[in-house]
Amino acid sequence: MTRAVIRGTGHYLPERVVPNAEFEAKVETSDEWIRSRTGIEQRHFAAPGQTTSDLAIRAAQAALDDAGMTAAEIEAIIVATSTPDFTFPSVATMVQAGLGSTAGFAFDVQAVCAGFVFALAQANALIVSGQAARVLVIGAETFSRIMDWNDRTTCVLFGDGAGAVVLEAQPGAGTPADRGILAADLNSDGRHRELLYVDGGVSSTGTAGVLKMQGNAVFKHAVQKLAETAHRALDKAGLTPADVDWIVPHQANLRIITATADRMGVPMERVVVTVQTHGNTSAASIPLALSVGRQRGQIKAGDLVVTEAIGGGLAWGSVVLRW
Repeated sequence: MTRAVIRGTGHYLPERVVPNAEFEAKVETSDEWIRSRTGIEQRHFAAPGQTTSDLAIRAAQAALDDAGMTAAEIEAIIVATSTPDFTFPSVATMVQAGLGSTAGFAFDVQAVCAGFVFALAQANALIVSGQAARVLVIGAETFSRIMDWNDRTTCVLFGDGAGAVVLEAQPGAGTPADRGILAADLNSDGRHRELLYVDGGVSSTGTAGVLKMQGNAVFKHAVQKLAETAHRALDKAGLTPADVDWIVPHQANLRIITATADRMGVPMERVVVTVQTHGNTSAASIPLALSVGRQRGQIKAGDLVVTEAIGGGLAWGSVVLRW
């Protein structure tokens, strides 16, 4: 059978580094308060005029370079984002143009922090169905543009960045030992919109709005739902948590990451953690962590990796893949 195998990874972070101390002059908070509750020490903010597509193009080119490919070889581009440059066109088409490609097709996926997991699943479907042999999947965000800078519970959490992977169709035996994406599990429940949303939009207010979150409620949903979706995806792949080499979770909060790993019975030594230096980069957090995890020498060929994320909607899911 055909498998969607990761051939390359890449990421890009804006130059401006924002330490926790910078927020002390804006809201009632402290470095110690942020670290103890979230694990975050710093994050990156895009420069004035620097857009989501700018970040995405840089990450995409890095992934292509890592894969030893050119944009002309890519048949589809999928960008996961909740902070597009414009209402339309899609960020993906702007990335396509930025890479100098005129072939194939490009589109965006919007599932907030779960966006990259949803995009990976869509890319896998394109490859398995034979619609595309090589797909560039990107998560890119500029959440600093939708922050309420008077809300100390949310403005300290988020950062900007982009990560990307190149997927390629390769033959597999149809067993859990295959390289590539082995299983995916996607979920959503629109009844929980009020827990995490942005209070603006084209057809409602005509403004971009700012992020609103009920942190405690989101925390409870996250720990339960992330462990459950990871178990379901592993079951679909015919695997168990004992088979997992690395969990690469959505980097929202260190306490959520730790609690989810504990529920899965996977030690933190087998979890890729980047939240301390990136903050929550929404759809960009998993591909950022995949790229950084490879640079660190953590993720190696043959490793079994589980990615899982939850975001506004609520939308959540997981992907099991072998590197």
